[in-house]
Formats: sequence, C-alpha cells, structure tokens
Amino acid sequence: MIIHQTNAIICFSKRGFFIVTSFFIELLNQEMKVPALYGSFKQSWFHYMALLLMTIGMILAIKYIVRSSDQKLRRFFLISAIILLLFEIYKQWIFTYQQGSYPWYIFPFQFCSTPMYILLFAGFTKHEKINHALLSFLATFGLFAGLAVMLYPSTVFVSTVGINIQTMVHHGAMAIIGVGISVRLLHKKSLNMILAMMVFSVLVGMAILLNSIYNTWINLGTFNMFFINHLYENDIPVLSLFQPHVPHFVFVLIYIIGFSLVATMMMILTKISFQIYIYQKTKERPSISLQKKGLHH
Repeated sequence: MIIHQTNAIICFSKRGFFIVTSFFIELLNQEMKVPALYGSFKQSWFHYMALLLMTIGMILAIKYIVRSSDQKLRRFFLISAIILLLFEIYKQWIFTYQQGSYPWYIFPFQFCSTPMYILLFAGFTKHEKINHALLSFLATFGLFAGLAVMLYPSTVFVSTVGINIQTMVHHGAMAIIGVGISVRLLHKKSLNMILAMMVFSVLVGMAILLNSIYNTWINLGTFNMFFINHLYENDIPVLSLFQPHVPHFVFVLIYIIGFSLVATMMMILTKISFQIYIYQKTKERPSISLQKKGLHH
C-alpha cells in the first residue's frame, strides 16, 4: 500500500514538473516586438529595464564580491555559471526547435560565451595563480564585452521573449560580475592585465581549433567562433579593415592586440573610477572626525 502511494506521488511529481516546465517554455517562446534601442519608453522599455537591473546588480555585486571570502566567492561563481549554462541550454534548444535542425552559428563558444566557462572553472579551482588569471580576465575582457552589449545590443534582440531575457541575463551578468571582481582586485591591488591577456589568447586558440575542426570534418553551415574563421569576412569595426590585407595569422594577432587594448582601457576607466571613490571617501573622513570632536566639546 505504501509502495503504491509512493509511486503515485512520484508519478504526480513528474507530471507536475513536466506541466510547469512546459508552461514556462511556452511562456518564454512567446513572440514580442523586437526591442528598440534608446527610443520611447514604449519602444525600448525592455532595454531600459535591463539597464536598470544591471545597475542595481552592479551595486550589490560590488558590496558582496569585495567582502566575500574566497570560499563564498567560489560558491557564487559556481551558482552564477550554472544559471548562465541553463539559460544557454534553453537558447540552444529553442533555436534548434524553431529552425528544425541545429544552427551551427549559435555554437556556444563565441567571445561572450566564454565567461560562463571561466566562472565554472573559477568556482572549482583553488590554484592561486590560475584563479588570479581567470578573475583578471572576467574583470577586464568579460566586463568590457558584457557592458558593450548591454549598452548597444543592436544584434542580440529578436522577437522571442525567452531569447531576449537570456541575452540580457547573460551579458548583464558578465557586466555585473566583472565590475564586482574588478573592484575586489583593485582593492587588493592584484588586477593583472598580462594574465588576463594570456587567458584571452588561450580562448582565441581554442576558437581557432574549433573553426579548423568544423571546416575540415563538418562544414554544414555557418561556423565562425570569435568571428575569426578565415572562410568568412570579419565585420567587427576597425578589425574588418585589416582582414583583407594581411595573412590570417597576422590578423589573429591584430585581433588579440585590439581586444587587449580595449580591455586595458576598460581597466584604466575602472581604476580611475575606483581612485575617485577612494579619494572622496578619504576626503569625507576628516570632516566626520571633526564633527565628532565638536560634539564631544
């Protein structure tokens, strides 16, 4: 009798889970008007809401990440990575479902895809040097990429509700976590651009390997990881000017140097903002001390 009741509960639970999951998938699969960039509130409310939530998230992330222990931080990275990976699985599924076959151009190893893998790795590794390199990458390259897309998401918005949510969660998380880590590393005076560039170079190498494997053995559509597959024209501003005139190897070097320069600029801007904040805090302390002395007198 108890066994039958247990089986019935399990079946009911499975059915309930399936119904709830189906409901949410259908909800996410709803159509919406493609959000406009910086238009009226009616046209761009989705983008404005995402920017507002990102700003709030940045403030909270700075407070949490700066104060957290290494153990708490690793747990936070793991949870963040799992959330982003689940959203990525949904994205892969919905695009495949909508198109009837797997569209290789969405293979999850573009530049903006890599922070979720780096977060996962950072959540597991306790090796100080490796962890330092991974965090430096997230605080510079990851922050730049996430912020760039959030501020100008011209190519990521579509008419599917779930995909728009996924892309804002993904790139917003990159910016939120990136700025939190950046402030933590600046506070500890341990933000290392060389290590960040090394991580980026390894990821570029992996993208080249994936492009080569696909070109050689699969070749069933568009596959352009990091937008550096030599079979396709590069349309990234500035970099697209170099591609037709230099060998591919030289173009990849220019690509790495170009992104590294932009990430360095991101680091400098964050550093300046951090120094201004520290200066303001230091300036406020003497006046507070004087006020306290006045109260005692």
